[in-house]
Amino acid sequence: MTFTSPEQFAATNKAVVDSLLSLAATTLDSAERIAALNLNTARSVLEDSVTNTKAILNVKDPQEALSLQASLAQPNVEKAVAYTRSIYEISDQAKEGFAKQISANFADWQKQSSQLLENFSKSSPVGSDVAVAAVRSAIAATNSAFESLNKAAKQVSEIAEANVAAATNATVKAVGATAAAATPGKKSK
Repeated sequence: MTFTSPEQFAATNKAVVDSLLSLAATTLDSAERIAALNLNTARSVLEDSVTNTKAILNVKDPQEALSLQASLAQPNVEKAVAYTRSIYEISDQAKEGFAKQISANFADWQKQSSQLLENFSKSSPVGSDVAVAAVRSAIAATNSAFESLNKAAKQVSEIAEANVAAATNATVKAVGATAAAATPGKKSK
């Protein structure tokens, strides 16, 4: 890319720095959210451990111990699934932020390359039509490839999201059925 003025060069550099700062902000926001989630999860685990230890210390017979153990399994699995789901959501939102930034940068590149090519074709020597057409074709192919990659990435993301949801639901149901079967006096569904 050629610059016809120092202002164009400065504007391009500013756009690159702004883009990098936006990506850094997205990364730091995600890291902050994960750190807060981890801290809250650690606090919750500690509180649950204290409560569960007190409950275990009050157990009077083995039957009651089995019943207590079964009743504690389901909430713990549900909390683990919720934690995993939260991590996935934070990661997915970060990915979406990155994708938006990359798409915006690509759109800017498309605009700049079209303008540059237009300027070049206006001032190009006679007989350079073939070269201009080849560059236009290459730009069109790049645009098509980018759109195809975007569509494929979205499809993969949707499939992954569906698989995560199915796996977490299956896990919760399986633990619930196991806990119900282990609890004396209850029948599994």
